[in-house]
Amino acid sequence: MKMTRSWLLLPGLLFLASVAAAQELPREAPVPGGVVILDLGNSSERPSATYNGKPVLVVSHDNNWTAIVGVPLGARAGNHKLDVKENNGHTRRLAFSVQDKEYQTQHITIKDKRKVNPTKLDMERIGKEKKRIQGSLARYSQQDEVPLQLETPVDGTQSSPFGLRRYFNEQARKPHSGLDIAAPQGTPIRAPAAGRVIDTGDFFFNGNTVFLDHGQGFVTMYCHMDRIDVSPGQELARGEALGTVGMTGRVTGPHLHWGVSLNDARVDPGLFMTSEENAALIDSKPGTP
Repeated sequence: MKMTRSWLLLPGLLFLASVAAAQELPREAPVPGGVVILDLGNSSERPSATYNGKPVLVVSHDNNWTAIVGVPLGARAGNHKLDVKENNGHTRRLAFSVQDKEYQTQHITIKDKRKVNPTKLDMERIGKEKKRIQGSLARYSQQDEVPLQLETPVDGTQSSPFGLRRYFNEQARKPHSGLDIAAPQGTPIRAPAAGRVIDTGDFFFNGNTVFLDHGQGFVTMYCHMDRIDVSPGQELARGEALGTVGMTGRVTGPHLHWGVSLNDARVDPGLFMTSEENAALIDSKPGTP
C-alpha cells in the first residue's frame, strides 16, 4: 500500500498527516490457525509489533495502523499478548483472546510406506529440508505495500480443508497446515498476489515446491507441483504462472497444497480470499486428497 503525506494547516497548528488508500484486510478468525486484527492507533509513523517474539504485519487501514496477527495451529485458547513498539521507543502490550476450535479428522492411506515411516537416510534428508522450509516460511522482509487479498491459485475443487487432524495409515501426524485443491496434472498454478520467489525445490514430503514472499512475514507455499517455472529472486505479478499441478512428494493423487504463513504461523488461506472465490472453492465438490 503506497502512502503519501500532506501538510494540513489548522488555526494555530501545522501538522503532518498520513494519507493512504483503504487497505483490504483478511477476515478475522481469533482461533488456532486463524487471524486476529488489532488497532494500533494513528501515530504519524508505522509502529512495529511482535507476537511470540516474531515480527507482525502492520498496515494502514482507515487512517489507523493495524496489526494482522497469525495465530499458530498449536495456540491454546485464552489470553494472548501483542508487543507494540512506537517510534519514540515506548513499548506497550495489547491483550487479545483466542477461542478454541475443533477441526475435523481425516484418515488417508498412503501406498508408499516410506512416506509414512521414512528410513534413516530419508530422515537425514528430511532434517536438512526442514531447516530450509522453516527458513522460507519464517521469512520477513520490510515492505509498505502488502497484498492481503488472494485469488485462487489454481482452478480445481477443494479436496482437504485447512486444519484437519490427520492420520496416515492410521498413524497420527501434524494437523493439515494448508488447503488442498484437486486438479488434473498439468493444470497451471498462478500467483494469487504479487510477490518474490524465496526458494524452490524438490522435498521429500512436499515434492516440487515454491515459496513466495509478499512482504512483512506474509508468505505463501505451493507443494506437490509437477513442473516449476520460476526461480529464486524472481518477481511475480498477480496471476503470473508458477508452474503446474502434479503429484510429487506424499500424495494420493494430483493436487496443489496451498499454504499461508503469517508471522511464521500457518493460517487458513481461505481468510485471505475474496468471499466469492472462497465460497466457490469451499462449496465445490470434494476431489482427491
